[in-house]
Amino acid sequence: MADLAPRARDLLASADIIAAEDTRHTAGLLRQLGIERPLVSLHEHNEAGRGAELVRRAQEGAVVALVSDAGMPLVSDPGYLTVRAALEAGVAVGAVPGPSAVLLALALSGLPADRFCFEGFLPARPGARRAALRELAGETRTMVFFEAPHRISETLSDMQETFGPAREAAVARELTKLHESVYRGSIESLLQIAQDDANFARGEITLVVAGAAAPAAPDDAFVRRALDALSTELAPSRAAAVVAQLTGRRKSEVYSMLNKEGSDS
Repeated sequence: MADLAPRARDLLASADIIAAEDTRHTAGLLRQLGIERPLVSLHEHNEAGRGAELVRRAQEGAVVALVSDAGMPLVSDPGYLTVRAALEAGVAVGAVPGPSAVLLALALSGLPADRFCFEGFLPARPGARRAALRELAGETRTMVFFEAPHRISETLSDMQETFGPAREAAVARELTKLHESVYRGSIESLLQIAQDDANFARGEITLVVAGAAAPAAPDDAFVRRALDALSTELAPSRAAAVVAQLTGRRKSEVYSMLNKEGSDS
């Protein structure tokens, strides 16, 4: 409760209607705040219709507040369709900052946080999950995932196979709650903990994984060998362009190497 900002309390108290992922959960929150406001449900199964109704209410002048059970609305939670419909209808939309498991886990992980990507929940089916991980194997940014507690061991096992056992990672559980805990180490060590500690697979889980090491830039010797091979088939300028594209070098730099090689000979 201490993490709830005064601005959020004020908005909930002044709202004409509150749309909640689970009205029972939000009703408990409102009771603790001493607030009584009309509540309606907004979840993945009814958002298409309920969202349009909420937008209509907002167009009529009502203040509509949207809340999630935990974390930030829209981030792997309902609300995107409603917000988009509101914006398209010209309804003013604002957001109240609050705890976000994505940023909290990233900050607590001990992994680079200057560049990261959020991948949400991985597919539940093993084959689709492994395929998704294979697509991310070369991602150099730190990656943040949500995962269901009953799948965390399987996901770590798949990550060990795809990313390698030594890749650094962190598993954050129950962030901002009574039993908050963060486990850090290699994917291999975290998988071992998951298999040994029953508490590991309980509560809301956010998984942070270090990105892959950036590929080493090709050295000059490699660039010259590539130029030699392509120059027998392509015009010099075209050969330089192809090598530049393959190596990440500037075309002018590669072309100058080609000219220098010619003058040296």
